[in-house]
Amino acid sequence: MKICILHRHPPPVARGVSIGAMETCPDPLFPPLEAHAHGWLPEDRGHRIYWEECGNPAGLPVVVLPGGPGSGASPAHRRFFAPTGYRIVLFDQRGCGRSTPRGELRHNTTDLLVADIERLRAHLGIPRWLVVGGSWGAALTLAYAARHRAACLGLILRGMFLAGQSDLDWFFGGAGALLPEAYQMFLAPVPKSRRRDPLGWLERTLKGADREAAILAVRHWMAWEDALARPGLAPAEPPARPADAVQDRLDKYSLQAHYLRRHCFLGERRVLDCAARVHGLPTLLLHGRLDLVCRPANAWRVHRTIDGSRLRWVDSAGHNPFDAPMASALVDAAGHFLRQGNFADFPQTAAAPAG
Repeated sequence: MKICILHRHPPPVARGVSIGAMETCPDPLFPPLEAHAHGWLPEDRGHRIYWEECGNPAGLPVVVLPGGPGSGASPAHRRFFAPTGYRIVLFDQRGCGRSTPRGELRHNTTDLLVADIERLRAHLGIPRWLVVGGSWGAALTLAYAARHRAACLGLILRGMFLAGQSDLDWFFGGAGALLPEAYQMFLAPVPKSRRRDPLGWLERTLKGADREAAILAVRHWMAWEDALARPGLAPAEPPARPADAVQDRLDKYSLQAHYLRRHCFLGERRVLDCAARVHGLPTLLLHGRLDLVCRPANAWRVHRTIDGSRLRWVDSAGHNPFDAPMASALVDAAGHFLRQGNFADFPQTAAAPAG
């Protein structure tokens, strides 16, 4: 890999380290890395935001915005970046991971997440940083960059999500035409009278008093996500979860339903407006050709909106950032930016037509 020129010797190979359901770290990632600093931002409206740093304290700052909504940062997210060259910052969004109170929906909106990101940058004394976001995190990246452009060195957007009704209609309905067996498994707990709006039913069920019904709904939601993230494979049965992980999953999917029902407090038009406001900022989009969670057309639309952006379709990749083809593309992109400070000559496989 080209990235190895950042080391005197190539980095050790990581051998399929499991990081949880549906996520397996392939060879392209850097070796596991421990955080050298961590803490919580001062409380804001009842929320305390967890953050951590690893890599080179004097390196190029990069902040990672995971997908979800509702997903916290993973140790595997540290491994896309050369630890000798990058100052790697991760944090858990409101209500997620180690941020407290976990699963809290009050005072939990995209505008407040954007404010948290900027508070974190100021707290760590970072003048500017590279912002890397995947899926929902890609939409959040655009929302942050549009408001705080001067704080951004560049953007990497993976698996672009536009947060609009079209995305929701696809995920909770249209994609079922491609995976009918898995979709019927997903709908199994949903009353027939509510199947025109499965997301609405999910939100009410996850907020309701029937814990067993909520657990069953989450298991089937997870199985549907898994089926979309593994195109070409037979659908798996809804996963069983250890007792100590049940509350984590309930918190995550309650928060996700809270955001999705409200178009992530953005909506497609606003996401594209944010994209239009970052013209000229070094921006790279990476999107799997087999992504059934966030359709490739999303990346194409954002690419056409941001003048000078680069778009690479990642062959054989779906939505999972830890699948080998996408992981390799992310490592390559981060290495390129570390060397060049932009994406001007980063190899792309799509170019927006003039006009």
